[in-house]
Amino acid sequence: MKWGVVAVLATLVVAASAKDYFKETFDGSWADRWTKSSWKVSDGSAGEFKLTAGKWYADAEADKGIQTGPDSKFFAISAPLTAVFDNTGKDTIVQFSVKHEQDLDCGGGYIKVLPATSEKKMAEFGGETPYSIMFGPDICGYSTRKVHVILTYKGKNYLIKKDIKAETDQLTHVYTLVLKPDNTYQVLIDLKEVASGSLYEDWDMLPPKKIKDPKATKPEDWDEREEIPDPEDKKPEGWDDIPATIADKDAKKPEDWDDEEDGTWEPPMIPNPEYKGEWKAKMIKNPAYKGIWVAPDIDNPEYVHDDKLYNFKDLKFVGFELWQVKSGSIFDNIMVTDDLEAAKKFAEDTWAKGKDAEKAMFDKIKKEEDDSKAKDMPPPSADAEAAEEDDDEYEDKEEPSGMGSIKIPKEDEDSGHDEL
Repeated sequence: MKWGVVAVLATLVVAASAKDYFKETFDGSWADRWTKSSWKVSDGSAGEFKLTAGKWYADAEADKGIQTGPDSKFFAISAPLTAVFDNTGKDTIVQFSVKHEQDLDCGGGYIKVLPATSEKKMAEFGGETPYSIMFGPDICGYSTRKVHVILTYKGKNYLIKKDIKAETDQLTHVYTLVLKPDNTYQVLIDLKEVASGSLYEDWDMLPPKKIKDPKATKPEDWDEREEIPDPEDKKPEGWDDIPATIADKDAKKPEDWDDEEDGTWEPPMIPNPEYKGEWKAKMIKNPAYKGIWVAPDIDNPEYVHDDKLYNFKDLKFVGFELWQVKSGSIFDNIMVTDDLEAAKKFAEDTWAKGKDAEKAMFDKIKKEEDDSKAKDMPPPSADAEAAEEDDDEYEDKEEPSGMGSIKIPKEDEDSGHDEL
C-alpha cells in the first residue's frame, strides 16, 4: 500500500513539473505573436504567410494555420517561447503539423528552434541565423523526400545519418521530435514512431572512439596474395617450340602470280591451332596468405565523451525559414514542451480529431475536379472513333514487341535544404 502511494506521488510530482513552453493553434490574433523577418524583403524575394484552413479541412475555424505564398519565394517568420527552455535533465518535444496542399514539388516544410543567443538576429531571421534544432520534412523532386533532424553541437550543425521518409501527399501530418536526457531520441509521424536510437550512433557530433593506428605499418613478411603459382607445376617440353602462326597449307598460289615480277610466292600465315600461348603455372591457394592487412584500432586521442549531447540550455524562439518553388504549405498546431504525453494529447485533440473528415473532404473535392475535367473534354470525333476501331481490329494481330520496357531515369534534383 505504501509503495502505491509513493508511485502516485511521484507521478503527481512529474506531472506538476512538466511544462509547455510554446503552443500555437493560429487564431485571429496570431500575427500579434509572430514577427515577419526582414530577410529577403529588400530584393522582393520574400513571401508572406496568411491565415487559412485551405481547400480541405475538418473545421473551417479550428483547422486554420499559416500558409506560404506566392510561389518561388523565401519565407521567414518567428515567435518567442513563453519562457527560456533549459532542457537539462528534461525531455524536449518539438511538434507541429503541416499540410502540403499544393502538392509540394520542391521546398522545405521544417521548423527551427533557436537559442537566446540569436535574439539580436531575429529581426533578420534567415538561413544564416544560428539555430539549435531543425526538424521536419524537406521535399525536392525524387531525390529529396526526407525528414530532417539537425542538431547544433559546439557551433556546428549535424544532420541525422538515418534516412527518414517524409509524407508527400496533400493531407495534414503531424511531426514529433523527442530528445531525452539519456541521449536517445524518437521521431514520430502522425503519432507513430518512424525512427529512434542514440544521439551518439545516429549523428557524428563526437569523433569516433577508435581510429586506425596512423603509425602502424604492414610487416615485411605479410603476404596478401590469396593465390600463388604452383611451384611444382612444370612447363611441358617443347611448349616454346610451338609457333603462334603457321603457313596456310590449303592456300594456293594465284594463277596470275609471276615470280619474276611478284617475287617468290609464300602462303599466308594463319593462327596455329596447336599454339597455347605463354605458359603459366596453375594457381593454387597460398598457404602463407594472411588476408588484407589492416592497421589495428587504437583509442582516438581526440575523443572526449560528452553525456550532454541532448542539452540545450537557452531555447527561446521557434521559426519557419523556408524556400518553396510551389507555395501553399499550411503550418499549424505547434508545441514545444518537456512532456511527451501532453504533446500526444494536443495532437489527438487537433489533428487526430479531424483527420478523417479532412480526408473525406479532400476525396470529395478531387472527385468533383476529376468529374469536371471529364465533362469538359470534347467528345471524340467520328474519325477518331474509326481510327480507334481500326487499332482495336489489328491489336490482337500484332507480334509481341522485342524492344522490352524503357527505363525512365529519375530526375536529377538538388540535394535539398540541409543548411549544414
